[in-house]
Amino acid sequence: MIDDSKPIFMQIAELIENDIISGVLAEEAQVPSTNEFAAFYRINPATAAKGINRLVEDGLLYKKRGIGMFVTEGAPQRLRAQRREKFQQQFIAPLTAEAYKLGIGVDELVAMIKTGSES
Repeated sequence: MIDDSKPIFMQIAELIENDIISGVLAEEAQVPSTNEFAAFYRINPATAAKGINRLVEDGLLYKKRGIGMFVTEGAPQRLRAQRREKFQQQFIAPLTAEAYKLGIGVDELVAMIKTGSES
């Protein structure tokens, strides 16, 4: 849901991205309108439009004139690739750097991760 952690338009864009990645919004599916987002989240329609337009600029959505916004073909795969890269930069690189400093080898690190995922 919407919170104060980051700008609302970015949260709207992330909500749509999450729906694309999870399959809630399939390729070529119509995305809710800015007015629908505005009414549902009780935000300014311009704010919702800014989030949607960000995804249009990123090539994840496209507009059918007079109909609405739709998910671009290949958008789920592109989003997954982008998020994997971001995941690697934000989590894996610092994790492996710290493991190296502590003398933790690859096998031990993998074992630690497996143990942590079983919890």
